[in-house]
Amino acid sequence: MNQIKKVVTGILFVVFVFLLAQSAFADESTSTSFTLENPVITIAGGRATSTSFELFGAVGQLAPIENVSFSFTQRGGFLYFPIANSPGLTAASGNGSISLFWTISVGIFANITNYYVGTSLAPGGPYTYESVGNVLSFVKAGLTNGTTYYFKVKAYAGTLFLSESLEASAVPATGGAPPLPPGPGGGGGGGIVSTQVIFSGRAYPLSKVVILKDGQIAVTTIAGPDANFNIALTGLSQGNYIFSVYGEDSGGRKSALFSFPTFVSEGATITISGIFLAPTIAVDKTEVRKGDTISIFGQSAPQSDVTIAVNSNQDFFVKAKSDNLGSYLYNFDTVPLDYGQHFTKSKAAIGETISPYSKTVGFAVGTKSIFAEVGKKFLKGDLNDDNRVNLIDFSIAAYWYYRPFNQDFRLKEAERLNGDGKIDLVDFSIMAYYWTG
Repeated sequence: MNQIKKVVTGILFVVFVFLLAQSAFADESTSTSFTLENPVITIAGGRATSTSFELFGAVGQLAPIENVSFSFTQRGGFLYFPIANSPGLTAASGNGSISLFWTISVGIFANITNYYVGTSLAPGGPYTYESVGNVLSFVKAGLTNGTTYYFKVKAYAGTLFLSESLEASAVPATGGAPPLPPGPGGGGGGGIVSTQVIFSGRAYPLSKVVILKDGQIAVTTIAGPDANFNIALTGLSQGNYIFSVYGEDSGGRKSALFSFPTFVSEGATITISGIFLAPTIAVDKTEVRKGDTISIFGQSAPQSDVTIAVNSNQDFFVKAKSDNLGSYLYNFDTVPLDYGQHFTKSKAAIGETISPYSKTVGFAVGTKSIFAEVGKKFLKGDLNDDNRVNLIDFSIAAYWYYRPFNQDFRLKEAERLNGDGKIDLVDFSIMAYYWTG
């Protein structure tokens, strides 16, 4: 035991000496607007310059610590580039007013703190924006009945603009009433006069677009060659609904669900625009030999900028561009990846409009390459897309036992388990039958 302690102590001493040789410790640095306490300057950092500053070495930290003052924030680790997905905007007519609802904009490296609603009398603007706070609905009053109004919603983190919705329009009408804010639960009912909900947005060129109402397929359509789609769901009664949208690309791959609760009022026409479906994604190998490339591909809107994320001890982000058919491909070099299980996902952007992330697809880095089966969409019982059914999948199913499903798991349960909208012994039996270990 004493010998082991001596060995461990020796190793720690060598590591300490190495770190000490690579770093120089300085006293705190101050200015009128900030204090930087105990910075670590690495010798290998080099010299960085611009027209307004010069920095010798690099400021670093051994842990992802955050230093904050009233005028600045310094974070350890990699550079932070705040982004957010675009909110999906709904406009519903009322008497002298229009009610606006939008889906939440989720920021990465920044929290959304405020939304701005823009109003215009012409398509494409110019818009007059007003701050409405960190809310997901707003009633624009004092409008003229019979006049078409156009709207956009922008998401901000503090004073930093992150994303905006596509345009939505509506016409105030006499006798109408603003819809109530979306309520919990689904299952419309109780109304007499039917209403309609119009869905529009981007999918993939000539792809199948499916609209679900409270988890059940309600209507389908085919997107145009430009990937845009527009479809109406009619015959609804007044009430609360949960609508979901997904696309199916030319290879039969399905997108992640885009879901949102909506209240439909009696006799109203509601437009849900600005839907930007997440890309589809797949890989050409279930296992790839370390050092070989793995092809990551899928479909999105034409000429969109696709960001592909690959996880490891360090997350990797690469860029691809979809072609005129919406197809994208990136041959990822696995040299920097560790042996073991990895996951990849993608999202698309057109200008300042950003889609949500796609489904997550798994692959392994090992000593040999195993190509994915052509035409195989998924393995029954596989809930984490690693082409295996094991304790991880049992754990995922156990998590959703007696819990309401989120949008991704709702579709996955329908495809890969019993499809009855709940987790019970039948689903565990399915996973046991398809068990791979």
